[in-house]
Amino acid sequence: MEIRQDDPKAPHVVDLLAHHLLELRSVMGEHAQALDASGLSAGSVTFWTAWHNDLLAGFGALKQLDETHGEVKSMRAAPTDRRTGVGRAILHHIISEGRKRKYARLSLETGTAPLHAPAISLYRSAGFVPCEPFADYQASPHNQFMRLDLTK
Repeated sequence: MEIRQDDPKAPHVVDLLAHHLLELRSVMGEHAQALDASGLSAGSVTFWTAWHNDLLAGFGALKQLDETHGEVKSMRAAPTDRRTGVGRAILHHIISEGRKRKYARLSLETGTAPLHAPAISLYRSAGFVPCEPFADYQASPHNQFMRLDLTK
């Protein structure tokens, strides 16, 4: 698998990103916090795609919140690549990048619906623990927050 920095507006990303947003909005409605291509193109966000040979297998992003705090954004494996290690590879890449940037912690917001159970399990297995809302997020029955201490 190859993970490379990419453009969230690239034609090869469009369909998977649209699927990601549609699925989240169908479950979370107005509470879905996922960024669209414009949001993922912001200067504070780095976006990566994962590839199996020449096939897009997934994507993920890291948003800089401040000099010591990053946010995991928009983790998604392609439907045909779920449970193949793509998500874990992207997450480990993002964690590694957070360490390179000397962040003290990474945070994330995810949903509470059954759809999110595999992602939550992945985050927990990587050491993320529950935390309070961060940045501008507000708690709701539809979301939960996690963090990973990178100083250890």
